[in-house]
Amino acid sequence: MSEESDNLRRQARGAHRDRRSADARPDLERAVAVLREEDDPVELANVLRDLGELERRIDGNAARRYYEEAVAILRSENQPLLLAHTIRHLGDVHREGGSRVLAEPCYHEALSIYRSHNERRPLDLANAIRSLAVLKSDAGERVEAAAMWREAHDLYLSLDILAGVEESASRLALLI
Repeated sequence: MSEESDNLRRQARGAHRDRRSADARPDLERAVAVLREEDDPVELANVLRDLGELERRIDGNAARRYYEEAVAILRSENQPLLLAHTIRHLGDVHREGGSRVLAEPCYHEALSIYRSHNERRPLDLANAIRSLAVLKSDAGERVEAAAMWREAHDLYLSLDILAGVEESASRLALLI
């Protein structure tokens, strides 16, 4: 990553953190252009993910396109955990957009990757399980949802992530 793209990304993150999305977008778009010229696919995928996250609250279709491009790039790179994280977010965008049919395979693929890599971060695994649990709960698949919420609860508990413990416990209580 060049100094220019790194600075643009840092500025965009600061603007996003300060809830100035309109200021963050041009910096991220410029970073994408710089990284396309530099032929840095992994960093390009990271910035596309940043754009996807920015757009999730504004334009779900734009978010989906950014995540889909990032996933396509990462499929050709040797970054399985980054791919899993990005696919999970793509699944979230699909679910938030009302497309359960597209979301579920994303969650299963992300979970498959996480479960097959010992160097995964437990929080990433817990969040992927949570996403699938939400989908199953919303679909009325109570048995599957309960199993997912139990697993997420145990992981959040082991990580001392209080918000995750509370959410999973309350969601599980509604199912049993």
